[in-house]
Amino acid sequence: PSQKPKANQKLIRPIKGRRFAGVAAAFANYFEIDVTLIRVILALTLIPGGFPGLIIYLLCWLIIPSEE
Repeated sequence: PSQKPKANQKLIRPIKGRRFAGVAAAFANYFEIDVTLIRVILALTLIPGGFPGLIIYLLCWLIIPSEE
C-alpha cells in the first residue's frame, strides 16, 4: 500500500510533538509515518559535511507554515 497524503491534507509544522522546529513532525503527519523515521533521515542528511542537511532543514523551517 502506498503512503499517499490525502487530498485535503496540508503540510504544517505542529505545535505538539516538536523537538526543535517541528519539521520532522510536519513530514511525519503529512505522510502518516513514524516521526522517528523522518528524524533519522534528517540526521543522515547531516553526515556528509553537515551543511547540505542543515540548509534543507532551515529551508523547510522557513517554508512550512506553523500551526496556529
